[in-house]
Amino acid sequence: MVAGRSAAALYDAPSVVSHEPLDVLVPTGQRFGPVKGLIVHRGEFAATDITLRHGIPLTTPTRTCRDLAQWLPTEEAVAIVDRLAHHRLVAIPELRASIRPRVGKRGWKRMTQVAELADAGAESAPESRLRVRIVLAGVPVPVTQFVVERDGRFVARLDLAWPRLKVAVEYDGLWHDDPEQFHRDRRRLNRLLGEDWLVLHVTAKRFREDFDGFLAELRQALRSRSR
Repeated sequence: MVAGRSAAALYDAPSVVSHEPLDVLVPTGQRFGPVKGLIVHRGEFAATDITLRHGIPLTTPTRTCRDLAQWLPTEEAVAIVDRLAHHRLVAIPELRASIRPRVGKRGWKRMTQVAELADAGAESAPESRLRVRIVLAGVPVPVTQFVVERDGRFVARLDLAWPRLKVAVEYDGLWHDDPEQFHRDRRRLNRLLGEDWLVLHVTAKRFREDFDGFLAELRQALRSRSR
């Protein structure tokens, strides 16, 4: 059956591109492959772990999440689980509950970590990766897509926020090549400054090349607001 990142893609949670090999799962002990274009994973599974989508046998969303936790780095696994949860294909409390009977079995710690880090509020894979890296660095868990209001009226929505301290982080993606979007975001930032929020911006380049520098700034911002 189709599994892992490939199964997530069939659930419309983008995770692979057309030229990448297909993840498949076969029963433990079954002789299979190697086959060009396939990444073959072996494992035990129950009939309840299998479903059909467009006539294709694949792992259920919950089983897919558990496999992703074992097969991918934590950041990547959480980013895909976030997308599945955001699209309501998997409920995070149910995912966590499905892991409890597996405590002590192979991979249960990685499954637990990914499930605990997952957040259905995340709206993009880069935001998910940023949040995971922040939390794994020991920073308190932020609120995703936090809405700021004034007198019951919408002011702005923030990628990651620590509402009590009025500190936020915004991920600046490639869409900022669009001048109109850039100006809309900056007007939103100005409104937030009027609400006494401290907003830190992270570009893809800085996340990739200077995350430690950004993390130091975030910690300082949170400390300054905690006094």
